[in-house]
Amino acid sequence: MADPKPATGASPAKKSEMSETIRFLLKLALVVWIFRSFVLAPFSIPSESMLPRLLIGDYLFISKWNYGYSRWSMPFGFPPVPGRLFPHTPERGDVVVFRSKGADDHDVIKRVIGLPGDTVQMRGGRLVLNGQAIPKQRVADFVLPLSPNFTTRECEADFVKNDVQGPTCRIPRYRETLPGGRSYYVLDQHYIPDADDTGVYTVPEGHVFLMGDNRDDSADSRFPAAEEALPGQVQGMGFIPMERVEGKALVIFWSTDGSANWLLPWTWFTAARWDRLGGGFE
Repeated sequence: MADPKPATGASPAKKSEMSETIRFLLKLALVVWIFRSFVLAPFSIPSESMLPRLLIGDYLFISKWNYGYSRWSMPFGFPPVPGRLFPHTPERGDVVVFRSKGADDHDVIKRVIGLPGDTVQMRGGRLVLNGQAIPKQRVADFVLPLSPNFTTRECEADFVKNDVQGPTCRIPRYRETLPGGRSYYVLDQHYIPDADDTGVYTVPEGHVFLMGDNRDDSADSRFPAAEEALPGQVQGMGFIPMERVEGKALVIFWSTDGSANWLLPWTWFTAARWDRLGGGFE
């Protein structure tokens, strides 16, 4: 009797199991892609331009359905959907995530200040919208403890103070109130001519004018985008096409001061800023 031939390759059962696993992973990837494109997407805060509302180390969800869908609603801008589907215009005061212009395009978060047809100007550090000076009320300083996510690089020496709990950053804070009653806090540290006294901007059709709440540390629509700037001009974002607006800031789901060590799991909890979780947006 001849010896049985040695098995070659994987058995049919193993091949079937592998194909089922691949099909499951492809389905899971499709579900995640659909959810991120059309429902909710996470976003992390990398800079101090939206202080005091958003801190470096905040993680939030943005809702994708508010303003319609375009190629920038999709992860990595794919597929390249032309224009916008189910378009809606943002409201003044909305905090939105958008795709910046230029070759180094990336996701950015700012506040909507001007809509198509609006005129926007900064005059002596005060926002002027459609010829009307927006109320700007001085309130208590913004106070934030220094941490790995917010060091003396982000807080100028003039605003570093030693409190009972240690070194903190104390920055002058104001409340702005837009027509219609929408209100939010802004920071204003110094008088900066290019930022605090500008010409009049008229927002083009199909675009929005965006600004950071940290008025002295935000490259926004007050300054032209890199490809539009003249030699020597301060560069920012310029007017942003609405099709580049990806979604509306919804809720903070995690926040860390940056002191955690990934190899020390208990520090994940001590570094968390628990009081920020669940915070919504005006």
